[in-house]
Amino acid sequence: MCLAVPMKVVELNLPLAVVEVEGIRREIRADFLPDLALGEYVLVHAGVAIERVDPDEAEETLRLMEQLSNEIR
Repeated sequence: MCLAVPMKVVELNLPLAVVEVEGIRREIRADFLPDLALGEYVLVHAGVAIERVDPDEAEETLRLMEQLSNEIR
């Protein structure tokens, strides 16, 4: 099974981007999204932005992931 995590774009130097979630930043490839903009949310899988995500959907997914994480602990 694969997992893609929604992350917010905070820096751009295409084809690279820096994304962030909960204070964690990662440099990723953004080749599949050449017109990516700062502030957008993307699904990140294996260090690659694979799709744009609606901000409300991204926030809800992150909230559910946090809730699941808390329940597992």
